[in-house]
Amino acid sequence: MAVKKQKKKNQSYPLIKIKLAQSLIGRNQKQRAIIKGLGLRRMNSEVIREKRPEILGMIKKVDFMLEVNDMNMEVGK
Repeated sequence: MAVKKQKKKNQSYPLIKIKLAQSLIGRNQKQRAIIKGLGLRRMNSEVIREKRPEILGMIKKVDFMLEVNDMNMEVGK
């Protein structure tokens, strides 16, 4: 039998705050889907997400529409 790999548990990623700074008007369907996938709905809405590779890839696709801040930097203040 094949041995299953153990998943790493409790791996904590740093947090980032994502804010939608530009409107979705005039954007194509892929960009709208990415914004929806991030959990943003309208301008100036903010969400807090883990800084995982999947999330960073989505941010990179629509970075011109977003404002991204590290939460760990704000917590240390």
